[in-house]
Amino acid sequence: MNKDEASGNWKQFKGKFKEKWGKLTDDDFTVIEGKRDQLVGKIQERYGGKDQAEKEVKDWETTNKDYRW
Repeated sequence: MNKDEASGNWKQFKGKFKEKWGKLTDDDFTVIEGKRDQLVGKIQERYGGKDQAEKEVKDWETTNKDYRW
């Protein structure tokens, strides 16, 4: 996957992330910018619990297999 593909995927899935994790801000998504570990960290900050954040992201990945990090 090249940089343009990654950018396109990120824009597409950013909206889905916003639906699931509404407490994340546009600034959060700027920091995350397609990085899985950053997403888990921001979910942990906003919702609490590292293990729970990791589980939620893993569950999201399972149901959204078209998204590639």
